[in-house]
This record gives sequence, C-alpha cells and structure tokens, in this order.
Amino acid sequence: MINVLFVCLGNICRSPMAEGVFRDLLKKENLSSKVSVDSAATSSWHIGAPPHKGTLAILKKYNISANGLVGRQLTKEDFETFDYIIGMDESNVRNIFEITGKPQHPKIFRLLDLTKHNKDVPDPYYTGDFEETYQLVSDGCRALLRKIRMEHNIT
Repeated sequence: MINVLFVCLGNICRSPMAEGVFRDLLKKENLSSKVSVDSAATSSWHIGAPPHKGTLAILKKYNISANGLVGRQLTKEDFETFDYIIGMDESNVRNIFEITGKPQHPKIFRLLDLTKHNKDVPDPYYTGDFEETYQLVSDGCRALLRKIRMEHNIT
C-alpha cells in the first residue's frame, strides 16, 4: 500500500479538501486498494473538528464525499507511515520538516510543485475563495496521481 498524507495549517480547509479530492480520484481509477490517503495539520487548533463549511460546500458541489474527514495534527511518526507527505504551501513544508525532524527529505514537498502553477495553494480560510483552492488542489492531485503511477509502475 502506498500512503499519501496532505498537510496544511489547520486541517479544516486545504488538506481535507485534497484528501477528499484524491480519495475520489483513486476510487474513479480503481486504485483505492493500492493507495491510501489521509490529511493532517501542522497546528493543534482543530483536532477532532470537521472540515470548514466552505470545504464541505465545495466538495458537495463536485459530488465528492467528505465522510471520515476529521482534523488531526501531524506527528513525527507520520514520517515513517507515509510515502508522500505533501504540504499546501511553503510554510507547511517548513513546518513538516521541523515536526518530522527530516529537513529537505524528498518525500516531503509542496503540492503545486508538481504542476505548471508551481506556487502555494492559497488558504481559503483567509481568502474566502474555496473555488480557486479546489481548482488548484484538483490539478495538484491529478499531477500527484501521475507521479505515483510512474514511480510505482501502476497502470
């Protein structure tokens, strides 16, 4: 099993959105038995909380399940569990390096580094633009799936 972890600051907007989108992609591609996905926060602010209402609304708009999405905090042990640990922005990536104690490790990277956008996923908690975040997360998730397929020879 290939294990993927999406990480943002609070685990209520971007990373649970990415978890839902990626889980949906895996289901549509019949890869749920080969790749697992989770999400986490670098902060402890929303442990046990459901996703933000804007994230829930955008997932519902695109008919993507939000079942099982609950806030949790990244742990040092997550480094051993997950094959890919993906931050939504540069600050998340720095915090992941610090929390895991693995600075500059190649399994830790920013989601949009895999795309033509090559920038941070803006936090809709502050911007209010959940649609923009959804579009960028969707592009990043498709690029990540291509990367995983190539690196693990999955057809």
